[in-house]
Amino acid sequence: MSVIEELSRVLEARRNADPEQSYVASLYADGLNRILEKVGEEATETVIAAKDVDGDHGQEALIGETADLWFHSMVMLVHLGIPPEAVLEELRRRFGLSGITEKASRGTGAS
Repeated sequence: MSVIEELSRVLEARRNADPEQSYVASLYADGLNRILEKVGEEATETVIAAKDVDGDHGQEALIGETADLWFHSMVMLVHLGIPPEAVLEELRRRFGLSGITEKASRGTGAS
């Protein structure tokens, strides 16, 4: 079982956990807006950490911030009833496609 699969199972189990006992359960209890705030916060922190990387210096911080971003993105997906595996399937679908071709297949305005 992959880390993504294991984490997905834990996140799903936390949906019914006590918000007083589980950080993830508290996010679910606070609702989608709070989860989205965390995703945005972690995305910003990831960008800042990336700007601070200089050779080997700063890589550990960037890895940590990226892990936080991925984690909170998975919380968001699970909250919305979207299995994280769906994102992996989309990445598999895009594998081997030119980025320009793939982007064009989504129409204008896609990023």
